[in-house]
Amino acid sequence: MIDEFAKDTLHGRLRRDRKALLWKLDGLSEYDARRPLTATGTNLLGLVKHVATVEARYFGEVFDRPSPEPLPRWQDSDGSDLWATEDETRDQIIGFYRRTWEHSDATINELPLDAPGHVPWWPESTPAWHTNLFAIMVHVLGESIRHAGHADILREGLDGRTGLRAEHEKQIDEEARAAYCAKIEQAARSAAPITA
Repeated sequence: MIDEFAKDTLHGRLRRDRKALLWKLDGLSEYDARRPLTATGTNLLGLVKHVATVEARYFGEVFDRPSPEPLPRWQDSDGSDLWATEDETRDQIIGFYRRTWEHSDATINELPLDAPGHVPWWPESTPAWHTNLFAIMVHVLGESIRHAGHADILREGLDGRTGLRAEHEKQIDEEARAAYCAKIEQAARSAAPITA
């Protein structure tokens, strides 16, 4: 009973965060969806591509259920899963992510939480209980949440839009935001006075 509750809870959170990550692309131009927004090149469409690749590997290769999507060998990883080339369309990357969901969901639905897996890119000394379905679900959920958070901050920096889901989004009140930020700035300056 507890296993099904745990599996359903983790799976539900994963589904929620997948949608949140994709929502961060809504309404953006091709340029804004792809352009580097940090010093390390992090970009919104690249985050989607990366999370899709991570999920495809963990719910595919780890449980000997390879993704039907073509993936480069993990040994050959060169960072190309972190950005979209000019030849890759947004629809292709989103389609890859959605097809990965289907494959991942099938793995999650068909295996028990204690189903053993093997993560070939982790050290051989990794305990077996770190690679069962439960542990992999927690790991992938952590990756998804982490990158959805990155996407949230990047999107806020582009146009001020924030939130987890479209139905909870509120109209941006620029004056209220400015006043709030000024309050935080004042607290920071008071706590650590700027010296000349």
